[in-house]
Amino acid sequence: MAHIDGTPFEDMRATAARLVDEGFPVMPHVPARSIPDRATLDAWLAAYRDVGVTEALVLAGGVAQPRGTFAHSMQHMETGLFANPGFTRLHVAGHPEGNKDIAPDGSDRAVMEALRWKTAFAERTDADMALATQFCFEAEPVIAWVDRLAAEGIDLPVHIGIAGPAKLQTLIKFSMACGVGPSIRVLQRRAADLTKLVLPFTPTDILSDLAAHKAKNPGFGIAQVHIFPLGGIPAAAEFLNGFGHQAGRVATGG
Repeated sequence: MAHIDGTPFEDMRATAARLVDEGFPVMPHVPARSIPDRATLDAWLAAYRDVGVTEALVLAGGVAQPRGTFAHSMQHMETGLFANPGFTRLHVAGHPEGNKDIAPDGSDRAVMEALRWKTAFAERTDADMALATQFCFEAEPVIAWVDRLAAEGIDLPVHIGIAGPAKLQTLIKFSMACGVGPSIRVLQRRAADLTKLVLPFTPTDILSDLAAHKAKNPGFGIAQVHIFPLGGIPAAAEFLNGFGHQAGRVATGG
C-alpha cells in the first residue's frame, strides 16, 4: 500500500483497515524521510498493528529532504520498533537498474553496502525479510542484478517488480517519474512502432524470460513476482489469470 506524501496518516490507516477486513494481506509503505521522529514511527506502527497489519515495506521514500531525524530505512530498522508483537514480515527496497537518489553517479557501491547491512540485520534478528524491487521491462538487467546479489553474499529473496498491462503513455509517465533505468528502452522501441503504439503493453515477454531462467536455474534468487497495477487492478488481475502464473507465485499490490 503506497504512501503518497501529503496523504493524512489516518486515511492510510482507514484504507489498511478496510483491506484487512476484506481479507487482503496489507503491506503499507513506511517511508523514513516522511516520518519526523521515533514517537511518530511508534504511533504509526501501533495504529497499523491495531487494525491487523502484520507486514511493512520499509524504505527511504521519495521526499528529497528528511522531515526529521530519519534519512533512510536502516535507521527505522535500528529502532527495534518493528520487533514489537504484530509485525511478522519486513520488505526492503531493491533497485535492479540503480537508484539515482542514492547514487547520482550511477554506481552501486552505496546500494550494495545498504543491502549487505540489511542481510546482516535479517541474520542477527531472525527477521522474515525480502527485497521488493522497482518495476522493470526487460529480463536481462534483472538477471544480472540478481546474480550480482548472490555474488555479493546478499541472499534475501527477491520479489521482482513488474508493471501490469497499461497504455504505453501511462507506463512511460510512471517510468520517468520513478526513475526506471535502461529497460525503459523496451517502451521506447514500442513507441517507435506505430503498429503497436495504440495497443496496451503487457509484461508477457519479461515474465516468460524470467520464468524460463528460473526453470533452468532453480537457485536463482527471484522468489515471487510483484505486479504494479499501473493500468488498474482489474486489468492486472485479468492478465494474470490468462498468463497462468508461469513466473511462480504471484502477488498483486499497489
